[in-house]
Amino acid sequence: MPDILSPDEFLALHPDQPIIDVRSPGEYQKGHIQHAVNLPLFDDAERAEVGTIYKQKGRDHAVLRGLEIVGPKMAGFVVSAKKISRTHRKQHAVPPAQEGDDQSRISMGVHCWRGGMRSESFAWLLEKGGFAPTLLKGGYKAYRNHVHSRIDRPFNLLVISGLTGAGKTKYLHRLASQGQQTIDLEGLANHRGSAFGAIGLGAQPSTELFENTLFHELEKLDPQLPIWVEDEGNRIGGVVVPASFHKQMQHAQAIFVDASVSRRVAHLIEVYGPLPKEALAHSVERIRKRLGGQHVNDAITALDAGDLKKTTEIVLAYYDKTYLKAVDSMPRTHTHNLPVGDLDDDTVVEQLIEMAGQVNTS
Repeated sequence: MPDILSPDEFLALHPDQPIIDVRSPGEYQKGHIQHAVNLPLFDDAERAEVGTIYKQKGRDHAVLRGLEIVGPKMAGFVVSAKKISRTHRKQHAVPPAQEGDDQSRISMGVHCWRGGMRSESFAWLLEKGGFAPTLLKGGYKAYRNHVHSRIDRPFNLLVISGLTGAGKTKYLHRLASQGQQTIDLEGLANHRGSAFGAIGLGAQPSTELFENTLFHELEKLDPQLPIWVEDEGNRIGGVVVPASFHKQMQHAQAIFVDASVSRRVAHLIEVYGPLPKEALAHSVERIRKRLGGQHVNDAITALDAGDLKKTTEIVLAYYDKTYLKAVDSMPRTHTHNLPVGDLDDDTVVEQLIEMAGQVNTS
C-alpha cells in the first residue's frame, strides 16, 4: 500500500521524487502544484463523460466506463512515468537507487483532485510497474486549503511605495540581489501592474496558479524577518492578490521612494521606450475615459512623433492622481519618506536597507 501523506509531508519529498498530477489537462492548466507534471488519467472530454455517467447512472457505471477508457492506456502510463522519473533525476541530480537496495523501487508522488479513485488507481498501476508511489491525502483540494492557510499567516512585510516610475520594481530586484527577503508580486503575476503592464510579457497565470506560486515563494522565507514587497492594488492585471495578504500589505509599514518627475519619466522611458509603439498607443486608448479624450489624443500624437517624454508626462499625471487617491484611502499608518534626489541606484538601496533596520526597531 502506498504511503498517504499530508500536504506538508508530500511537498517535503520534492526534489527527491517527482510529483505526478493525474487530473485532466484543464484542471492542471487552471492551477497545479509547483513542479508537478501532468499525466492525466482522463483527458477533458473523457472526464466530462465519466462525470455525466456518474450523475445519471451512478458510481458503478462510471467506474466501468472509466476502466474502459484507461485500460488501453495503462502500459503507456508506466512508460511515461519512467521517462518522467529519469528526467526528474537528471534535472535534480537525484542518484539512482542501487539494485538490491530497499529503496530500489522508484519513488513518485501522485495526486488527483480529492485523493480518490484516480490517484489510487494510478498508484496501484505504478506499484505494478516497479514504483513506490506516495499519495497526497485529500488530493489537490487539500493542497489548496494548505496554500490558503499558509498565505493567511502573519508576515513581517515592508512595502516599497512611490509614484509611478519611482523604480519600485527595480529596487525590489536590487534588494533581492543584496540578500534581502523579497516577494516580486508583479513578476509572479507576469504583469507590470498598469494599463501598460502586459505589453511584451505574454499570458498571465490564473489567480489560482498565482496563489500557488506565491505560497511556494513565501515558504522559502522567514516570516519573522522583513519581507520586501512592492505597493500594489488588489489586482495585478487579471490576477487577484489574496485578500488576507493584501490586507497585510495595506497595514504594513512603507518606505515612500520620493523621486522627481524628471527622474520618473526617464525611468519609464527606459522601461517602456523599447516596446512597440502600436502596443503603447493601444494601452493609452484603454484609459481614454479616465485620462480624457484630449489628453489621449495629445499623448498618441506625441508618441507618433517619437516624443516619448511628452507622452510619458501626460500619462504620468493621470497615474499620479490615481496613486495618491489610493494612498489617501489606505489604512496604512506608517509611511517613511526617502527622497532620492540625484542618488544612484546602489545608494538608494543602501538607504532602503538602513531605513528598514530603523523601521523594524522603532
